[in-house]
Amino acid sequence: MKFQLADTEHQRLNIMEELKQHFLERAAQTDIEGSFPFENIKELKDSGYTLLTLPQEYGGRDISLYELVRLQESIAKGDGATALSIGWHMGIIKNLFEKKSWKQKQLDFIGKEVSRGALINSAATEPQTGSPTRGGKPHTTAVKNGDNWIINGRKSFTTMSPVLDYFLVSATIKESEEVGNFLISRSAHGISIEETWDSISMRGSASNDLIIKNVMVDNSALVEYISPGKKGANGWLLHIPACYLGIAQAAHTYAIEFAKAYSPSSIQGTIIDLPNVRQKIGEIELELMKSRSFLYAIAKQWDQANSEEKAKMSPQLGAVKLEVTNAAFKAVDIAMRIVGAKSLSEKNPLQRYYRDVRAGLHNPPMDDMTIQLLAKYAIEKQN
Repeated sequence: MKFQLADTEHQRLNIMEELKQHFLERAAQTDIEGSFPFENIKELKDSGYTLLTLPQEYGGRDISLYELVRLQESIAKGDGATALSIGWHMGIIKNLFEKKSWKQKQLDFIGKEVSRGALINSAATEPQTGSPTRGGKPHTTAVKNGDNWIINGRKSFTTMSPVLDYFLVSATIKESEEVGNFLISRSAHGISIEETWDSISMRGSASNDLIIKNVMVDNSALVEYISPGKKGANGWLLHIPACYLGIAQAAHTYAIEFAKAYSPSSIQGTIIDLPNVRQKIGEIELELMKSRSFLYAIAKQWDQANSEEKAKMSPQLGAVKLEVTNAAFKAVDIAMRIVGAKSLSEKNPLQRYYRDVRAGLHNPPMDDMTIQLLAKYAIEKQN
């Protein structure tokens, strides 16, 4: 099962459907233990999946955003924590080479590292500042020391922490009060992971704290300057709603299979033939159809847009995230109503899906910010 041998989107989706089954088989145990799905990530790396968003000159396939969200959705049908974890790596790499906001030498470096199997994620959230999308400056600091930087700080929600090779760390530069992103290797002296992840959602994502203590990096580690809270339009973040859509589809599939098989003594046949059950199945299908159409349409719009058009797409991207994550939450809730009290059993996957989709409401951008952005967008259209 090698993605590099697949020439078409259809072939790659078929490969992911096979991998998804492996993830589904392991998901319950990972959730119960609160452990990290090492086998899932290894299979994704070994299959060549983690290279797909790389440009072809680095051995990748430079897949479209549309294809990426479809593949991520498929992973999430098997295991949401695995999808969310690998989605950050896939999206960051796509974004870096799409926007080319780093110097070419820095892009070449990370491109070659990823082609060798390296994984990357950003480390931006802090306990004191909350979500970086709110605009607070990092408490993590970077101090110039000759040709090097000395970095100190603590980052929370560092998803996929057990297997990351590089961290993209935001820090406030002491001398200038500017904020920069620093690329730091896991092997750097002073880097450590504190296992703080105790969330009931996405238990397998290992979104632990990153501790950065007197970490010395050379000048080239400063890859870009950023403005907190002003990230602009980022199509790659559609991997987030894709993940929750996949989880909701898994819940829908389970509820239908349950309804086909469950036959209480009070009726003839199974509950799949009951009008109220069919009503609920139809309601879920409607939510998923709307969400999938919206997600795919905006992903395709992004793929077809030029850089100037992409820069104006924040309202649409935020709207997709809001609509899909909320619809996923609703879909899982209805699926649990079909299954009834059994859905609350620890052995039942629906209780895991319910906990996992709840996390989507807290991924950026948050609903209140999206609504304000859409209001601004609507008002400005009228002027």
